Amino acid sequence: MNGESGDKQQENDIAKQVAVLVQQAKALQSAGSSLSTRLRIEEQALSQQAVALEKKIGRLRADAFSALEKDELSQELAEKIEEDIQRAHGMVCEGDVGALLPPKFSGRFLRMLLGPVNVKAAETDVRFKAKEEYNAYRDRTAVLFLLFPCILLLSENWFWQGCFPALPVQAYQAWLLFFYTSLALRENILRINGSNIRPWWVYHHYCAMLMAVIALTWDIRGHYPDCKKKQRGVHLFLIWAVMQGGAMLLQNRYQRQRLYTRIALGKAGRMDVVWGEAAGVFGQLSLLYPLLFLLQVCQCILGFLFVRTVFRKDSEWQVVGCGLLLLIMAIGNFLNTVETLVAKMRIKSRMKNKSLSQGSSLKTL
Repeated sequence: MNGESGDKQQENDIAKQVAVLVQQAKALQSAGSSLSTRLRIEEQALSQQAVALEKKIGRLRADAFSALEKDELSQELAEKIEEDIQRAHGMVCEGDVGALLPPKFSGRFLRMLLGPVNVKAAETDVRFKAKEEYNAYRDRTAVLFLLFPCILLLSENWFWQGCFPALPVQAYQAWLLFFYTSLALRENILRINGSNIRPWWVYHHYCAMLMAVIALTWDIRGHYPDCKKKQRGVHLFLIWAVMQGGAMLLQNRYQRQRLYTRIALGKAGRMDVVWGEAAGVFGQLSLLYPLLFLLQVCQCILGFLFVRTVFRKDSEWQVVGCGLLLLIMAIGNFLNTVETLVAKMRIKSRMKNKSLSQGSSLKTL
């Protein structure tokens, strides 16, 4: 009897403890729900303030530019206003406040690969880590971008008796497809998280992806010496790819240091990245820009040679398609390079005028 009463007492104690546990869980759930509601209300209020302030920054920037165009603002004051606006923009659109802004439209490319998900990082450290990983990925792949075609060109005569086998060239095109797809994916995510990547460079990678897909279907098989004529386009493309790889290494080396300087001076945001000709220095004008223009001219010539094969009896649609895409990318790259160069020359002219005005003021004193 004592044993049975002891067991019943133990069961009652366990039942009471479980009941208390359930009540504590309900109370904790209620407190958590109340906290989530308060945080959601506060976050919504802060989000509205951030959106309003972002719109105000855009309006003030447009007003300052309009006033400068009408000579209603001095050049020195306009530069000071732009620096202050850029600093305010960085405080609003980056850091913890940036997470409160509504996510930008992810676009069809991200929706196609990832689905309708929000890829905007809530934490500042995560966004900065994504940007640094993007820069590191560019550095790693730039070396591969240069080595891969070099190895193919050297192996053409050393191991393959003047004729490319289909498999190594297709492996290279498959790597290019992976490379440009991963770049486009990373850049779309970075743009949503506040990076200043120009839309053209993302579209450029879409064109390069399509060209790699077309090139994968190109049958380049043949026997020496007939293969030399059939594979002439492959040979020219690999030479151009070597030039592009060298230009990428130069851009990564010079532009990264300039971007860090601009971020330290408050003239660029911490989420900004460099691509194409986005952030060079004036000393590069004598080295980097001639190389870029030469590369674009070669790309245009290569595209023209590919497109011209449409008039031959043995014309292949893959060659013509790749040629059209090369022409589109060459023209787009050229226009963006000229736009960037003109902007840099304007800035240089403003700085020169500013230094001259300061010098004349000192002489007057």
